[in-house]
Amino acid sequence: MQATLERWSTRRAFILAVTGAAVGLGNIWRFPYITGENGGAAFLVLYVAFVLLLGLPVMMAEILIGRAGRRSPMASLGHLAAQAGASRHWRLLGVFGAVTVFCILSFYSVVSGWSIEFLVAAINGDFVGADPAEIGAGFDAFLADPARMTFNHTLFLLLTMTVVAAGVAKGLEKLNNLLMPLLYLLLVLLAGFAATTSGFGPALAWLFQPELSAITPLVVLHAMGHAFFTLAVGACALMAYGAYMPERQSLPRAAGAVALLDVTVALLAGIAIFSVVFTQGLDPAEGPGLMFVTLPIAFAELPWGALWLSLFFLLLLLATWTSSINLAEPMVATLQGLGLGRGRAAALTGVAVWLVGLLSVLSFSILADWHPVADKTFFDLVTSVPTEVFLPLGGLVIAVFAAWVMASDTVRKALGVGPTGFRLWQGVVRWVSIPLTLVVLVAGLI
Repeated sequence: MQATLERWSTRRAFILAVTGAAVGLGNIWRFPYITGENGGAAFLVLYVAFVLLLGLPVMMAEILIGRAGRRSPMASLGHLAAQAGASRHWRLLGVFGAVTVFCILSFYSVVSGWSIEFLVAAINGDFVGADPAEIGAGFDAFLADPARMTFNHTLFLLLTMTVVAAGVAKGLEKLNNLLMPLLYLLLVLLAGFAATTSGFGPALAWLFQPELSAITPLVVLHAMGHAFFTLAVGACALMAYGAYMPERQSLPRAAGAVALLDVTVALLAGIAIFSVVFTQGLDPAEGPGLMFVTLPIAFAELPWGALWLSLFFLLLLLATWTSSINLAEPMVATLQGLGLGRGRAAALTGVAVWLVGLLSVLSFSILADWHPVADKTFFDLVTSVPTEVFLPLGGLVIAVFAAWVMASDTVRKALGVGPTGFRLWQGVVRWVSIPLTLVVLVAGLI
């Protein structure tokens, strides 16, 4: 099979693309509420530590596999395994990764559709003057309306797959170059607005003054899991991007820049959200409803609240759009590796994801009483199993393959570092990242 011919045109384009894959619901939706549920600063300190010890080294492992193979994830794994004298069955990890991102994208598209609904409502001023009961009831009514949910799910997925079908240079790169700077601009504007609120000081204290008593084994596990989820490692998405990486680009520097940008998004989002929450005297530990119920309530009472809330949901939409595009790419690349053209592969992927996504849509209405496992709806399962089990399992196997199976010379060349740097990375992955990933996996299975 021929190596991949497409490349990111610049080093900046690669960094923005991988950041686009990493930045999404994990940073703007999940980080604030999981931080709220786990004690604020105590969770934040652990999260940053695990990004460095767990997320970043495994991210480098995933990217270097794609860079060394210069093929689709499945083809790269098979080629590099054969090169190292190992079983070509390692290529099945590429299939597993495609299944993982397929499951994630199916619910990602549905939740991202919520941001479309709330963006339109915020622009229309629907939240202005509404009391908490009205806002909560409005969200529940939207979830229970399969027609509106399906429309938004369809629209978002159509936007996503149209870009992916256009290819690396014409689709992914152009959109990432446009939207990622805009995303950061919106975040800075929102953080600047947060600085004018009375809750800004309490929010900073809550986020950056950790209390050791708040650190529990459960908080540690949540911090590990979120470090994994937020960097989009474990699903071979970054492996596909590594295949397009410019030849002379430093992988450690690029991965470090992505991790820094990813954490920065989470912090800015946290500052913006919790400043508003504390200003209104609301509960930061509201849970998953923090984004779609608590924030509209909080912004509804502030001057120019409709404007700032509109900007926030625009930010959320842009972040999930770039992330979804980058989640879809490895699936399309895998189908291309099987001989399909990009347009046909994108269409097939989009239709399949849309159909499975309907089960998540209907989990709030027609299928609300269908519990495939225990008391969990289909939406509960598809939002928990891929992120809590599949991603850590994929990351574990990726790390083992890169640190123990691949030929050392191949790894060192793909990393682009000297002998000392290679030994440092290999030691961290073998004796720190892999054991930590195993802990995350076991915790997800329990």
